[in-house]
Amino acid sequence: MTTADPAPVPASAPVSAEGPTSGGPLRTLFCIGVTQDFFAADDALRATVAAAIPPAFDRLGERFGVTVLGTLDDDRLMVGATPGWPWTSYILADVPDLGTVATVCDIVRDTPVGDGRLWRYLRIEARVGRPLFFGTA
Repeated sequence: MTTADPAPVPASAPVSAEGPTSGGPLRTLFCIGVTQDFFAADDALRATVAAAIPPAFDRLGERFGVTVLGTLDDDRLMVGATPGWPWTSYILADVPDLGTVATVCDIVRDTPVGDGRLWRYLRIEARVGRPLFFGTA
């Protein structure tokens, strides 16, 4: 039995072994997890944290030039702290540059919540790559 060569990549698909191409937006997956401090907090503080999240991540396009392509929230099937993968929620976006990726991550670092910052209750990690050359709509 032989295995056929994979289908050639169309010329219109910019594929590079170097990673993200320069000159265009960076395809970025923002991975967001909830820390144990969130679950250890009382109901009032959890409500305060939950209320701080939407405005912190609101209008990413207007504020930072980020194009949100999609989101996924796994909070119905994942319960408890998320120390790493799999994450609780994700934002897939095209981001102008690496500095902007860091700025979006800084939202968690800089947003005040109660007497602390959002980073006490959420974790964020960004994965930067390029659009996949297959699996299109």
